[in-house]
Amino acid sequence: MQPAFEPLHSHVFDLHNPTAARRTRQVMWLTAAMMVIEILAGTVFGSMALLADGWHMSSHALALGVSAGAYALARRHLHDPRFAFGTWKIEVLGGYTSAVLLMAVAAYMGFESIVRLVNPTEIQFDQAILVAVIGLVVNVVSAWALSTGEDHGHGHGHDHGHDHGHDHGHDHGHRAARDDDAAHDHPSHRHHHHDLNLRSAYLHVVADAVTSVLAIVALLSGKYFGATWMDPVMGLVGTVLVARWAWGLLHDSGRVLLDAEMDAPVVEEVREVVHQLDPAAVLRDLHVWRVGKGKYACIVSLKPARALDAEDVRRALAIHEELVHVTVEFAPA
Repeated sequence: MQPAFEPLHSHVFDLHNPTAARRTRQVMWLTAAMMVIEILAGTVFGSMALLADGWHMSSHALALGVSAGAYALARRHLHDPRFAFGTWKIEVLGGYTSAVLLMAVAAYMGFESIVRLVNPTEIQFDQAILVAVIGLVVNVVSAWALSTGEDHGHGHGHDHGHDHGHDHGHDHGHRAARDDDAAHDHPSHRHHHHDLNLRSAYLHVVADAVTSVLAIVALLSGKYFGATWMDPVMGLVGTVLVARWAWGLLHDSGRVLLDAEMDAPVVEEVREVVHQLDPAAVLRDLHVWRVGKGKYACIVSLKPARALDAEDVRRALAIHEELVHVTVEFAPA
């Protein structure tokens, strides 16, 4: 017979961001519509420039679809008990997948640029410039929409459905953390508060906007100064920029997914708190991992040199509001 399970609190530490989800869906449909228009126009008018840009936009529409789907899955399973610390990492996984697709776009851009540098092709400058300008306008609008999608005001600080201030009476602590950077304004923590899924969507449209700008510069140089080599060279410049952005997103999202957080500043802060609480205590084990934007869980195992209980340790760690789930255990002598 299994013991009765009556959880004292929710383990949802990062609530759904409806603003980001809505903006991502809007940008996805805008990108998909532009993709269809360019492919149809390219087919009807026989323009390879329109066709190429249309299929290029399809990769971004797919990546934006991944991001939008991640938001939908995270919201749908928000209170699913199978997820020990909520569904926030579904969004992070969406960001990671989108970054992989962005890296594939960079590889394709680099390959095409090298081919065109070695084997130059005739460029229809007027059509290509028109396509690049339209693409730039669409991506600037999309980037603006996504840049305003970070929702900082949806109340992570209290909406967990229970009182965080009472004594749970066991060696497991949980309390809410405010989700604004001012709550614990350590510069090295600030980038951890961003929505990685939203960032991935934003990078896709920014990457497309930058390549449009580079293309316009190259096409104008080719049309008015005969510098046709500028087109593939600017393509290679865009490849490097997009690849760097994709790698940064892969690094940040992969770090969260693999729980590679033991070099985060909060780890040293936990050590400092334990030392101040009991300078002679021996820290036997320490695990810290991220469970939300700027929010961490930790397990502390220590051998105290004086009389301590778990609540003493949790109360001391409470000064660091990014610690939202604390488990304390005392190692045997």
